[in-house]
Parts: sequence; structure tokens; C-alpha cells
Amino acid sequence: MLNYVVEPGLLRPLVPAGTELDMWQGLTFVSLVGFLFGDTRLLGVPIPWHRTFDEVNLRFYVRRAVAGEERRGVTFIRELVPRRAIATVARLVYNEPYTALPMRHHYGPALRGAMPSTVEYAWRLASGWSELTGVAAGDGRAAPAGSQEAFITEHYWGYTRQRDGSTVEYQVTHRPWRVWTLESPMVRGELATLYGAELSRVLQAPPASAFVADGSPVTVFRPTRLVRGTSDAAAS
Repeated sequence: MLNYVVEPGLLRPLVPAGTELDMWQGLTFVSLVGFLFGDTRLLGVPIPWHRTFDEVNLRFYVRRAVAGEERRGVTFIRELVPRRAIATVARLVYNEPYTALPMRHHYGPALRGAMPSTVEYAWRLASGWSELTGVAAGDGRAAPAGSQEAFITEHYWGYTRQRDGSTVEYQVTHRPWRVWTLESPMVRGELATLYGAELSRVLQAPPASAFVADGSPVTVFRPTRLVRGTSDAAAS
């Protein structure tokens, strides 16, 4: 997870209706995240040849107030997967900004706690391979309450803009993840094609922070459509 501080104005045009930017200590973040799906199931059913695959996504953080509850969530700018069928289903069901590209990953020898010592996720455009890499260091730890690590990893809702201007909301559950410091984080390759000129400049600069998490079983619930421009839920 490579995390970059950005000006809020860069993201406001992308904020889904009914939500607002979520900040940590007054700072607005985007995160470039690589991870490996394992034993993936749709409605509890495993899909042959689509159970284990890489994903790299660029995301930012939003929140929504519902009857006194603050729902803290993520919004995706771009999500990369290696399987065209996965991208198609995600676009049809959630209107998520998925793109299918050739991808690969590489993990180095395990540290204590089974965390790989090095992590690499790569994707290929017509211009060649791009990648994000880093070196895990130290011991895994629970993200302290109120820390930047907790802010990045503990958003349990997803929000996606729809073609008609409304917003889809869905809940995500998982146990709190342990995190390791990620040293020598780097993003290499051609980025503007996927992320545009402004965001590609952000990603070419050193990140404000970088860490790697151990992951866990994750459940993504059915989406609910929100009324356009309000914070009230409507039946989907």
C-alpha cells in the first residue's frame, strides 16, 4: 500500500454523490494497492479458473453519515485484474472501473510471520510492463487506533459512481490486518495512460507512507443504490 498526499481539489470531481472526502489529520490520500485474491467466490460459489488472481487498484477515501453512524469507505479510480470476465462482471454489477491487463506478481522469501520479504505487482500495457515494488521490514503489528495505517486499512464500505449520477454503496468486512513497514517503495512504468497526467505525476513522486498488510478473508455484500445527491438509501 503506497499512500500519497494530494490536493483535495484533484479528487472532488470524482467523489460519489452522497459522500464527502475522508481525511486523516487534515490530509487527503490516494493509495496505490497491489494484492492477491485467493479462493474467490461469487455468492458463495467458486468460479473455475477465476479463484486466484492479482489486482492493483488506485483508490481514495470517503465517508457518509447515516442516522448518526459514520460510514468510512473507499472509492476506486482504477482497478486492474488479469481476467476479462472478472472486469466485465464488476463493471456490470457495481460499475466499478475495472480494466483487464496481463499481470504478474512475485514474493521474496518469507519473514517472521510469513510476510514476504519483497513484494512486486506488475501489469502490462502496449508500451511494456509497469510495476510497484517494495521491501517489507521489521515485525508485523496491529495498526494503532488513530494511526495512518488504521485509516488506510480500516474503511469498511465501498462507494461507486453510477452512469446516471447516483451512487452504489456496499459493505466490506474483514478482521483488522497486521502491517509491516515497506521500505524502498517504487512505482515504475508508463502511468498516464491509466491514471491521467495529474495523478501519474503524483504516483511518480515518493509516497508519504508505504506498508504491507497480511490480508485475511474478506466478504463483500450486495450493493445498494443511493438516491442521487442525498444521503438516504433507496431500494436497488
